[in-house]
Amino acid sequence: MSKGTLDLTTGGILDRLLKVALPVMGVQLLNMAYNLTDMFWLGRLSSDAVAASGTAGMYMWMSMAFLMFGRMAAEIGVSQNLGRGDAKTAARYSGIAMTINAVLGVAFAAVMMIFANPLIGFFAIKEAHVALDAVQYLRWVAPSIFFQFLGGVMGGTFSAAGNTRIPLYVNIVGLVLNVILDPICIFTLKMGVAGAALATTLSIAVTCLVGIWVLARSRFKLFEHYRLFVKPKAQELKQILGWAAPVAIESFCFTFLSMLVSRVVTGFGSEAIAVQKLGSQVESMSWLIAGGFASALTAFVGQNYGAGKWSRIRKSVSLAYQMMAAWGAFVTVLLLFFGGFFFSLFVSEPEVIAGGILMLRYTALGTAATCLENVAMGAFRGVGNTRPSMTVSITTNVLRVPLAWWLSTTALGVNGVWLGLAIGALCRGTWLMLWQTAASRRNPKTDTVTQDVLT
Repeated sequence: MSKGTLDLTTGGILDRLLKVALPVMGVQLLNMAYNLTDMFWLGRLSSDAVAASGTAGMYMWMSMAFLMFGRMAAEIGVSQNLGRGDAKTAARYSGIAMTINAVLGVAFAAVMMIFANPLIGFFAIKEAHVALDAVQYLRWVAPSIFFQFLGGVMGGTFSAAGNTRIPLYVNIVGLVLNVILDPICIFTLKMGVAGAALATTLSIAVTCLVGIWVLARSRFKLFEHYRLFVKPKAQELKQILGWAAPVAIESFCFTFLSMLVSRVVTGFGSEAIAVQKLGSQVESMSWLIAGGFASALTAFVGQNYGAGKWSRIRKSVSLAYQMMAAWGAFVTVLLLFFGGFFFSLFVSEPEVIAGGILMLRYTALGTAATCLENVAMGAFRGVGNTRPSMTVSITTNVLRVPLAWWLSTTALGVNGVWLGLAIGALCRGTWLMLWQTAASRRNPKTDTVTQDVLT
């Protein structure tokens, strides 16, 4: 193993898994706090400001599909090669990932800035001032995409190496900066919604630059010789596309289908939009933590897959299911009984708070399944098999759009949307967990040096 990395192929499984997972989950909590900080200050303006930023934020969410090309190259390429003891190739995959995401980041940011008007127009927002604020937010936040893409590779590289503390520390810098800049840009500079976007862009840029410096130049760097940008060979690109394309397609389709659902929600007015955008941030405590745990599991499984240690893989996945089931149950209780408390922290309008309580109660139905889905996803990714997650996600999400629309036309109204989404999450998580459990039975029963992917 290289300096600064954690060997996940030896030692206690629970101990090693938690050492990787806890900091990653901490990063995800920081990301949630990051978003909620924006919502808190914008909520001081109005629920319309929350709706505007949340609508524009859908495109930030969509950008994650393209970020995954570099992220998967780093998480899978680095972890598997470190497991094989090949630090040189591991460092090369990280550099290739940086190159890929730098190009994609510039391209996506440019599209968001140039086509902000038609992109926001897709949602057909009834209130003209909300639509205008959303356009301004999108243009100001677009430059952050480039830095977010590079930061994703930095985080993926450290995670794959088992050193997840560094991304946690780096993200704390960004959160503190965002907490300071938000009120200054929104109120002191009187920029309103655009100010929140500017604060986000500056914070993400600083976080990215600090993270890259740590990765490439500081005494905490993972590799003795590290090139920030590496030109990929054709075979390497083919391998990365095989890993990342299913994940990217899955993420893109999930976001696009969610945008179609958002169009249904806009038909119920800006208050319903605010409920959806703020509610999605509150309930993200389930899938953000589970997603962070999935990244840690990918690193653990990836290193042990590279070393041919199947017994450690089986035990780690079993432990992961148990821990995420417990987390899912805890979040379910919070969403069922404390929705009003969470919403009242950010907005004061009674109608929005009442709508938020109902949204979170419906959402709670699929929370535990979402947590288990992420465990299955991380286990599949660790062995380089990203297709099952894509298949399950696209299939269930295609079905949930008409379901959400149909339920919204009943007496449930906008609450029918939340019920449709919850049913989709329940089906998606259950299906992928069962698939991964069945597939794992075909893996070798004893440790081996074979690299065949049997899942």
